[in-house]
Amino acid sequence: MSTNEKRSMFAFIWHGFFLALTMAMLDLNTVFPTLINTLSTNKFIFGALYSIMLGTPLIFNILFSHYLSSKPFKKKYLLLGMYIRSLSFLGMGLFTYLLSEQYSNIVLYSFFVFVFLFSVSAGFAGLSYSDLVAKTIKDSRRTRLFSMKQFSGSLASLFGGFIIARIFALGIAFPLNYTLSLVIGFIGLIIASAGFYFMHEPPSEAMKQRPSLVAYIRNIPNILRKDSSFRYYIIVENLSSFSVMILPFYIVYAKEVITVDNSFIGVYLIVQISGTIFSNIIWGIIGERFNAKTIVRFCILLGVLNPILAITLGQFGAYPFAVVFFIMGFMISGRRIGFEPTLLDITPHEQRMEYLGIRGTLNIAIIILPLVGALLIETIGYIVAFSTVSVVMMIAFFLLAKVSDKQVEAYCQ
Repeated sequence: MSTNEKRSMFAFIWHGFFLALTMAMLDLNTVFPTLINTLSTNKFIFGALYSIMLGTPLIFNILFSHYLSSKPFKKKYLLLGMYIRSLSFLGMGLFTYLLSEQYSNIVLYSFFVFVFLFSVSAGFAGLSYSDLVAKTIKDSRRTRLFSMKQFSGSLASLFGGFIIARIFALGIAFPLNYTLSLVIGFIGLIIASAGFYFMHEPPSEAMKQRPSLVAYIRNIPNILRKDSSFRYYIIVENLSSFSVMILPFYIVYAKEVITVDNSFIGVYLIVQISGTIFSNIIWGIIGERFNAKTIVRFCILLGVLNPILAITLGQFGAYPFAVVFFIMGFMISGRRIGFEPTLLDITPHEQRMEYLGIRGTLNIAIIILPLVGALLIETIGYIVAFSTVSVVMMIAFFLLAKVSDKQVEAYCQ
């Protein structure tokens, strides 16, 4: 391994560690849902915020990829995105502390703005990040990188989970408890960016002549028509988003149906992170012996199983229900380790940015599904909604077989 590749590995792992610590402070499956539930019991508000959080980066991906496709260097755009995200954390923390007790509606409205900025910058940074991984880390070492990054990030998340558990166990009053977590997240993102300053970035294989945005968009159907493997990848990723849709509602289910108190927020978060850490060993073995696609296959199977477990274990109380969060940790890490390398494996080098943009923009299910999940739960209840997720995930499992294990040739304009 060359010196430059070692520096890149260090930068990605450093970033992964502190990003994970940051995201534990606003964990989307425990902390964030309970914060919104404290401000409002309306599930559609949370569903809308969750849709913005997950979907906004994808909506703008085709525009971002068109812009970045002609840029030989992407690191500065990654750093810009990270700094905007950190300021979003700080903004949410300040509004929560200053206004939540008397003007909770204003805080909720501000969250739509801050979450939007957080998500837009994530899309900009994410494309740059993927390009940096592809051109600084060899194909054979990418799964290892994602496994190592996920493992170090899981340790950071565990540390963050203990911080969250401690904040709530100490009985720190609202809104100071959530403000502390958000400010820690702000600091963590600033530190996370430091590793990239030591990375040497080679120029990308940028398009010699960037087509107009209209021509760029018109070429999407051509690529999807000719590249069936990529087409099925898009379908599978959309269907697998159903398992992501349901994740934040497990903690709401626990609070409303099992009637757990706030002390379990930290407990479930630690259990979830423990599952993430343990799963890295399993995913690492699978990735070394097989490939990233195999990780995705097992991850989807867990997406079939977990909603059924939630329905079953919910009948036995708060502690058995922790198993749901343990498996959730497996699913979260499996998605992070498996999906991105699988996409990079089937993406032509010269059209990488275009493929990444198409994948992001067409991953539309994750945009609307949180709202769909809220609607399903409000109208037909948790059991039917959870069962529906299991059925859809099973369909995704069978369609994954149509995704190739190797890179295809480029499909030009």
